[in-house]
Amino acid sequence: MPPKARQPEVNLDQVLDEVAKEKGIEKKELIETIEAAILKAAHSSFSPNRALEARYNPAKGYVELFQFMTVVETVEDAERQIAMDDLVRLNLQKELQAEVGEDLGFQIFWREADSAEAEKQDLQFGELLGNRQARKSFGRIAAQSAKQVLLQRVRDSERDLVFDEYKAKKGELIRGIVRRFERGNNIVVDLGKTEAILPAREQTPRESYRPGERIVAYVKDVDREARGPIVILSRTDLRLVEKLFEAEVPEIYEGIVRIVGVAREPGSRSKIAVMSRDSDVDPVGACVGMKGSRVQAVVQELRGEKIDIVPYDRDPARYVIAAVQPAEVLKVVVDEAGGRMEIVVPDEKLSLAIGRKGQNVRLAAQLTAWKLDIIGDSKFRKLEEDSVQQLLAIDGVDDAVARAMCRVGFRALEEVAEAGAEELAGIPGVGDEAAGQRLAEAAAATMDRMRDQQLRSIALRTEPVTERERMLCVAGIGHRTLTLLEDGGYQSLGSVVREDADRLALKTGLAMKKAANVKRSAEVFLLSEREMIAAIRAAFALEQAQLPVAESTEAEATEAEATEVPGV
Repeated sequence: MPPKARQPEVNLDQVLDEVAKEKGIEKKELIETIEAAILKAAHSSFSPNRALEARYNPAKGYVELFQFMTVVETVEDAERQIAMDDLVRLNLQKELQAEVGEDLGFQIFWREADSAEAEKQDLQFGELLGNRQARKSFGRIAAQSAKQVLLQRVRDSERDLVFDEYKAKKGELIRGIVRRFERGNNIVVDLGKTEAILPAREQTPRESYRPGERIVAYVKDVDREARGPIVILSRTDLRLVEKLFEAEVPEIYEGIVRIVGVAREPGSRSKIAVMSRDSDVDPVGACVGMKGSRVQAVVQELRGEKIDIVPYDRDPARYVIAAVQPAEVLKVVVDEAGGRMEIVVPDEKLSLAIGRKGQNVRLAAQLTAWKLDIIGDSKFRKLEEDSVQQLLAIDGVDDAVARAMCRVGFRALEEVAEAGAEELAGIPGVGDEAAGQRLAEAAAATMDRMRDQQLRSIALRTEPVTERERMLCVAGIGHRTLTLLEDGGYQSLGSVVREDADRLALKTGLAMKKAANVKRSAEVFLLSEREMIAAIRAAFALEQAQLPVAESTEAEATEAEATEVPGV
C-alpha cells in the first residue's frame, strides 16, 4: 500500500500577515496568542509541572517548543531535574557539557513534518525527558488548540473593534437594514460593518418589518459582554423622539430650541415640551415647521404615532394647562405638598381632557411630573360646596371666610390645621398671624371632635367597618393624607405600621416628620382600638340604662343620624 501523501505545510507567517491586515489586529498579538495556545496544550499533554517554553520562529513559520531541565546531584523533581549520574551513565555529560546547577534546554519536535528529528531525539534523550509517549498525540492537539484560540482571538478582536467604533454612537440614531428574525421575535439589523439586535421588548407595538426593509432606531446600549450582537437598538425609548426632532429641526440641533420633556406611549401617542432660548423663535412653530412638514417627518418615521408639541412654562399650572391640550381648562387647584393638581374642565370637554382610556391625562402627568385629577365643572362646584361645609365646622369661620379659604386652595380641615399662621393670615377675612394661629388650632380641635364622632359611630353600628373608615380614626390622617397613602399603595393601617417611616415618606410624598407621626399614630390606634371601642359601647349601654324609655328611643335615633360623619 503506497504511503499516505503528506499534507503540504501551511506558511503560518503568511497567514498571520493576512489575518492581521484583514482584521486590523497587530501581528505581535496573534503570535503571542498562538504561543500561549501551544504552551497550554503542551502543559496539558506532558505535565503542568514541566518547565516548557513556546517561541515563534518567523524564519521557519511555526512555533517551536522547548523543555528545560536543571542538572542536580540528587533528583527531587523528576519532571524538572536531571541527575548528573544519569548524564554520565548515558554518556551525555561531555556532549552536553553540563555542570551541576545548569539549565539544559531540549527542543520538542511536535509537528508531523519533524517526526524524524523527534525519533532521533527520543533515542538520544527520551529516557531523560520522559515524554516520548505524550508526543505522539500532542501535535494534533496543539494544532487544534492553536486554531481554536486563534479563531476566538480574532472574534474577540472583531468585537473590540466594533465596540470601539459604536460606543461613541450610544444615545444616537442609527440606520440599518432588517436582515432576519431570531427566536423570541428579536430582529437582527445590518448596520454595514456589524449587526445589531432590536429586542422584542424594544419594538413598538403594532409595528412589523420585513427582511430588507430600512429601519431607524435609537442606540440604547453597546455591550461588549453581550451574547450575539453587541449593539442594542430601541424603537420605544423616549429619546428616539428627541433625536428624530433633533435631526429634523435645525433650531434644536443648534441649541436655540430645547426639548424639556417627553412622555410617550410607543406606537400610539407622544407629548413633548419645548422651550426657546431666543425670544424671537417660537419653539412650537419651529418643531411643527412650514405646513407641519417637520413634525410630519417625525410622525412618518414613527409610523403614524401622534405627537403633541406643547410650550414649556416655569409656572407649573400654566405648564399643566398646555400639557392637557386640546382640552379647555377652567381652573387649576394646586396642592404643592402632595405634588397634585386638580384640573377643572367644562363638563362637555371632560372626555376630551381625559382622552381615550385616560391616555391624554396620563401622558400630561408623565410630562409635567404632577399627579393630575381632571373633573368636570359641575362636580367641582359640588366638591367646593362640600369643602365649604367642612370649613364652616371650624369655630369662628363664617361663609365668607370659608369660601375665601377655598379660593386660595384650602379644601379640608387637615390642610388648615397643618398650615402656618402666616399663611392663614393672608386669607381675606382672617386677620393677623395671631388670628391665623387661632384658626389652625380651631381646625385641629374640630378634626379631633369629628374623629371622636367617627370612632363612636363605628363602635355603635353592626355593619362591617372598612379600612378607609378605620384609617380616618387615626390622629393626623385626614382625607388628603388618606389619598396620598392610598396612592402610595397603603390600603390598611397594618401596611402603614409595617412600613419604614423613610419609605413611607418617599412613596407617598409626605414630609418626613408627617410620615413618622402618621406611622406612630397608627401604631397607637391599633394597640388601643379594641379598648376604645369597648369603652364607647360600655358608656353607651350605661347611658341607655339610665334613660327613660321615650328618651332612650330618641337617643337611638340621634345615634343613627350620627353614623354619617363628614370627612376631615
